[in-house]
Amino acid sequence: MTATLITLAIVAAVVLYVIAIYNKLVTLKNRYENAFAQIEVQLKRRYDLIPNLVETAKAYMKHERETLESVIAARNAAANALAKAAAAPGSAEAMSALAGAERELAGALGRFNMVMEAYPDLKANQNMMQLHEELVSTENKVAFARQAFNDAVTAYNSYRQSFPPVVFAAMFGHPTDAKLLEFEDSAQIQEAPKVSF
Repeated sequence: MTATLITLAIVAAVVLYVIAIYNKLVTLKNRYENAFAQIEVQLKRRYDLIPNLVETAKAYMKHERETLESVIAARNAAANALAKAAAAPGSAEAMSALAGAERELAGALGRFNMVMEAYPDLKANQNMMQLHEELVSTENKVAFARQAFNDAVTAYNSYRQSFPPVVFAAMFGHPTDAKLLEFEDSAQIQEAPKVSF
């Protein structure tokens, strides 16, 4: 009878441990999905600011229609990629598509800023300055939200890959690692700045 009680206690402990593994996998997945939702909020805010920026610039930049249209096209592509990524946060394909769309948008905004330099009246426009400041502030918020998402994904992946959770992860519906969200500037940030005198 004592051996039966010991066996039951061991089985109960193993069952409770497996339940704890399942719960932690679910918790960590929910954390990175929530962290992606924060990125989504900030990116949507940025995407909403861009048309206002372009509308303000239209009056000044009548001869730069192609630049303005490329910014709007890149913004729309990025918004579509964000919607797909929001449906599957952590998906390697969705994160790669979002990163690519963000790279295109950053390039279009860079060209827009270069063209804007040729229009001093536009740069001095109060509405344009305010929109530009909001866009810069939102960029900072995106960076912080992306860091939080990547931290949550790393925690999830580390736990999922550790033993014994790796044995149970696929059975519990967690067959693959989540994908980090890395934008093009990640490689540039990693490099030491080059200084020359």
